[in-house]
Amino acid sequence: MNSIRALLLTVLSFSLSYGQELYQTDNITTIDIYFPISNWNEVMISNYDSETFLMADSVVINGSMKDSVGVKYKGNSTFSENNDKNPLNISLDEFNDNQDYRGFQTLKLSSGDKDPSFLREVLSYEIARKYMQAPRSNFARVSINGNYHGLYSSSESVNSDFQRRHLYADNDNSRFKCNPVSTFNGGSSLDYLGTDSASYYDYYELKSDFGWQDIIDLTNSINNNPQNIEQYLDIDRAIWMSAFNNIVVNLDSYLGPFRQNYYLIKDDNNRMNSVVWDLNESFGGFAMVNQGPGMGGPVNLTQLDPLLRENEEGWPLLDLIYSNPTYKRMYIAHMRTIINENFANGWYSERGLELQNLIKSSVQTDPNAIYSYSDFIANLNDDVTIDGGPGGGNKFGLSSLMESRVEYLESQAEFTAIPPTISAVSTTPSAVNIYSEANISVQVENAESVVFGYRFRPYEVFTKLEMFDDGNHNDGQANDGVYGVSIEVEALDVQYYIYAENNDAGIFSPERAEHEYHFLPVVGDLVINEFMASNTSAVEDISSGVSEYDDWVELYNRGNTSINLLGYHLSDNENVLDKWTFPDVSIAPNEYLIVWLDNDLDATSGLHTNFRLSADGEELFLSTSNNFIIDALFYGELPSDLGYARVPNGSGAFVVQDHTYNANNGSGTAISNLTHNSDVLVYPNPSNYLLHIVVPFANQIEVYDVLGKKQYLNKNIRNGVDIDVSNWNKGVYILRIDDKVRKISVQ
Repeated sequence: MNSIRALLLTVLSFSLSYGQELYQTDNITTIDIYFPISNWNEVMISNYDSETFLMADSVVINGSMKDSVGVKYKGNSTFSENNDKNPLNISLDEFNDNQDYRGFQTLKLSSGDKDPSFLREVLSYEIARKYMQAPRSNFARVSINGNYHGLYSSSESVNSDFQRRHLYADNDNSRFKCNPVSTFNGGSSLDYLGTDSASYYDYYELKSDFGWQDIIDLTNSINNNPQNIEQYLDIDRAIWMSAFNNIVVNLDSYLGPFRQNYYLIKDDNNRMNSVVWDLNESFGGFAMVNQGPGMGGPVNLTQLDPLLRENEEGWPLLDLIYSNPTYKRMYIAHMRTIINENFANGWYSERGLELQNLIKSSVQTDPNAIYSYSDFIANLNDDVTIDGGPGGGNKFGLSSLMESRVEYLESQAEFTAIPPTISAVSTTPSAVNIYSEANISVQVENAESVVFGYRFRPYEVFTKLEMFDDGNHNDGQANDGVYGVSIEVEALDVQYYIYAENNDAGIFSPERAEHEYHFLPVVGDLVINEFMASNTSAVEDISSGVSEYDDWVELYNRGNTSINLLGYHLSDNENVLDKWTFPDVSIAPNEYLIVWLDNDLDATSGLHTNFRLSADGEELFLSTSNNFIIDALFYGELPSDLGYARVPNGSGAFVVQDHTYNANNGSGTAISNLTHNSDVLVYPNPSNYLLHIVVPFANQIEVYDVLGKKQYLNKNIRNGVDIDVSNWNKGVYILRIDDKVRKISVQ
């Protein structure tokens, strides 16, 4: 065990200390509601039609108490005055302005109605988030006035905060909930209904202050001007949503007979974005393929046509996708990716079992459970029969449905077609100089065309260029299978992907594009080298005479001469680049400079900006005295007390890692490259209750104490684990994830 002790001395630690996040999929949120009256149920039933909130004295979320909270029942087909447990809408700021829990003001809780497995909603959202922006979702134990009321699924509300967080859309951008007044009159089909906005009122619910012209323009483009659809719609996100709905047999959606349960949100590029919603009846939970008598039987659902609605009127978005040969190949490529990453390898079943084990005690003790515990256990794998409901009383098991479905899909001609292969992506130079030309080449076989999509900012639309194998585009010899393209770069890293197709099939690199993408670093002599967006206990700032933990950015001079920064600027706003100006300070070659982003202008030493940044995602610009941008950083939500650093040091793409404050980034332990959903996160560290480990796959996870005694062992991990350390002795431990190790602390 000496090796374990040696590792303890060599690995770097990071620390994190905060309360439980609201949507941790491997942890159950606890919600305790305290009403001032005992007849709260009768009052909320009477308030249902008026959608009036009942004020609770307090709501305690994961131990954090919120005063004067609004609570009401929600739901359409899942609400009934006869139910012992109804869906809940909790508004933290209804009676108390700006009150929130870790940035969230609205909680939407589903009762598990229509799903004996209790897994469909949380598992489906987890899959969807790999490929598109979709609500976060987990489980919640709800108690009311001190009594356990039942288990719920808790899913992020698609509201103005969602569109700001996930879609780079201003709070006042148009947003539509696509749930028709009547499900039997065409639904939210995206048919063009003319120029009178009143014609759309029964089919779309406007959730923003204005925007009816946007739905008119979108439907007109889909139906009458499809060649320009990408001006009005993020078509890739719509293709991902359509592929997802079909694979998981989510028929209570745009794919189904009612054409509903999705949102449309306009981003700042004036494009509408589709967002999937209400997944409690996915995996065949809603079995109606078409309107009319009868429901879908096992064959109807397991053998659901991958091109369902092709040549049918009333689904113009699907018609647009199917009728465009490239969109159709992209659709099948996305389907293939979802199948391979979640179903063909059995991941969904293993993940479902993990979630079932997480919640089974809460289901078993639920005093208002809608289904029996035996049905809950069985429905992960097997069909169960219940009284009434869609499917003639039959609820398909997730595995019994999907095993046959995957076998059927993989036998179809669309999936036996051979797509191109993409390999050996390279750039010249590997780290491109700012304001220069970058040459990108890629080895592609069996392709008729290859497309390079790129952008500089995460909120921009990808520009698409054709790549050539003609010997004239930095691609080597003509017809050698190497395709090339050249682009002019700015001072911003390039985000890019490659799409190749032949007459039969298409493929992306990375396969989750456009949701994920490759990075091409663009650097000058002076770079933003590392950044910490939420410093709670990692790096101490004593420049004000007291101990503080402020956010910071590290600059690095990768050139050969000293750089004087007098008059240079840092800013979090590209439109106001001179927000903060450097004093007379220089940075020597191969040296680092720390700037504290703390809005502390009274500090007696060090460099301190007049602004702060958010850990939820923002941007940072470094510019010269004449407002010439020389580097910029765009980032999404980042974990606390970890560095976001260029690796290799000074020239690479940004990765999350143990911080290397004022030092070479190559010495840090990389946690993740945020271009992929392969993040490995360990938090909080130190911990005194649950240690959360998020990793897509690990053969083995072990924890040793400093004497080398094994404290924990788990094998064949998918999507991580939670380790209960509440009974462990305080001190330092070694965490080993396969061949990677790090230090953790228990307080």
